[in-house]
Amino acid sequence: MRKLACVLVGVLTLVALAGASSAKLSKQDQILHALNRLTYGPRPGDVEAVEQLGLKKWIDLQLHPDRIPENPVLAAKLAPLESLRISQADAARNYPNPQLLRAIAAGREKMPEDPLTRAAVERMLRRFKTKKGAPEEEILDPAVPLEALVTPAQIKTLRTGTLEQRREVLSSVPEDKWDELAIAMPAGLRGQSMPAASEELRRKLLLMNAPQAMIAFDLSEGKLYRAIYSNRQLQEQLVDFWYNHFNVFLEKGADRMMVPTYERESIRPFVLGKFRDLLSATAKSPAMLFYLDNWESVAPEAANARNKGKKSTRGLNENYGRELLELHTLGVDGGYTQKDVTEVARCFTGWTIRQPREGGDFFFNDRIHDKGEKVVLGVKIPAGGGKQDAEKVLDILANHPSTAKFISKKLAQRFVSDNPPPKLIDKMAKTFRSKHGDIAEVLKTMFNADEFYAQTIYRAKVKTPLEMIVSAVRATGADVDFAFPLANQIAQLGQPLYRKLEPTGYSNTSNEWLNSAGLLARMNFGLALAQNKIVGAKVEPMKWDGTPAEIGRRLVLVDLSPQTLEAIEQAVDKAAIPPPAPVAGKKAAPKPPPVSVAGLVLGSPEFQRR
Repeated sequence: MRKLACVLVGVLTLVALAGASSAKLSKQDQILHALNRLTYGPRPGDVEAVEQLGLKKWIDLQLHPDRIPENPVLAAKLAPLESLRISQADAARNYPNPQLLRAIAAGREKMPEDPLTRAAVERMLRRFKTKKGAPEEEILDPAVPLEALVTPAQIKTLRTGTLEQRREVLSSVPEDKWDELAIAMPAGLRGQSMPAASEELRRKLLLMNAPQAMIAFDLSEGKLYRAIYSNRQLQEQLVDFWYNHFNVFLEKGADRMMVPTYERESIRPFVLGKFRDLLSATAKSPAMLFYLDNWESVAPEAANARNKGKKSTRGLNENYGRELLELHTLGVDGGYTQKDVTEVARCFTGWTIRQPREGGDFFFNDRIHDKGEKVVLGVKIPAGGGKQDAEKVLDILANHPSTAKFISKKLAQRFVSDNPPPKLIDKMAKTFRSKHGDIAEVLKTMFNADEFYAQTIYRAKVKTPLEMIVSAVRATGADVDFAFPLANQIAQLGQPLYRKLEPTGYSNTSNEWLNSAGLLARMNFGLALAQNKIVGAKVEPMKWDGTPAEIGRRLVLVDLSPQTLEAIEQAVDKAAIPPPAPVAGKKAAPKPPPVSVAGLVLGSPEFQRR
């Protein structure tokens, strides 16, 4: 299949960004355009549903997600993902890492004082035997050995068998023995067994291998299930957009425990509300305070006083102040200076976290706040203030004309084009100012504008890896019961979820995602998905009957170009894949294998556009 993919990519790379048609968008094209931009890709039947409801009414409902009944399938998919619902403090308690367990067993660490954490650690340690004096990695032995739970032949099957054979072995173990099984398995065998395990057993295996990895696992699965199954598609698009706008890197220390709460409480509730509320929620979030180091920012005078005149290693930290101005509000050309960055940082001294390593919450520490006079963007903030100094900064920034223009442009880049029309940005910025940063009203202005339906932007944006993979799942109607392998595919395409190191977040423009290697990887994914080779995603292959043109129309909802159809035929021919056998008694012309064609369509230039 790699050879087949290489042939097609070689032909299609040259037409990957062919220009849009010069014809005016028909009503049908307007519906498809809106579905491609406001959702993670249309599902079978979506176009007909929007036609019946009416495009304007459908968009209005997407702008008011509380009026849309949610898909009950989504609730069932999200139910096991416990770490997405608990507080960051509970996450710190519930997912103690293996190093802590070994250190306590060896006597190098005391039991945690917190009663809930202590109970969790004691419960886990009861299932082990402790070998005093052994090397750290051997200090704990399973209380019940693996051979007492499965036979040697079954162990061999778990190591070398097919996915179905491994499922059969795991399903033969009684549910009340799953804890012992997870503990008794070597770490490598646990990881190897996860795709074959039930949801509950899979979580136990992951907890034993890397308890804190459960949070990243749940985040990725939750994001993908929502993107695939939610009826509130625009809301999910906006959660992704605003998370990238106010990006936090998951792998930075305590942020491993804080990101679920950040997305749940500081992003999701505000994606269609007032920008000032969203700005405030992210500014106060422990995840943001930790990521950009503001929790350590101290007025120099306060730091020296606490150290009795000795020079302190802690002082004013400008990281958050700089990104607040450059990335979150005004934009790099928004009219601020380095002096403004320093003054903003001074205003935010004292905005910190209570016990960050234990998942603590936000609090304002007046003792380390800079109480001197500040001047931000020409506005004087009097001396002697406290927490309100930073609140005043947020007011100034949320109402600044540069913020209105910068936010409007970023939204237009996400939903309209990489280089949105200045006239449209001006319309959106005007609404932003007149409606006091009402995000839903700004989006309504954008979706109602003639520029949104201009033929020059129709199918002109390239999907990000997340958009490509989710849209392929939605287009094929695949059922997903294990989403993490899809998250791995997205990471391989260059967009690991929640793991953008830089505060910029992932790009809304196409140039970051266009390269030959990326197109080849997308092609390989399309083929694997159509052939049911992606673990956890099941596609019904019977739906692919038809010619390449018919299959293409079914998946992309537009006609494939002559170049693409020719490339598919060449790819199938060069891969030497025999066509299906003709039906007895009929002389129908041989057709290429439909599953392979479907996979090639998912990798085609037409499918990469939205």
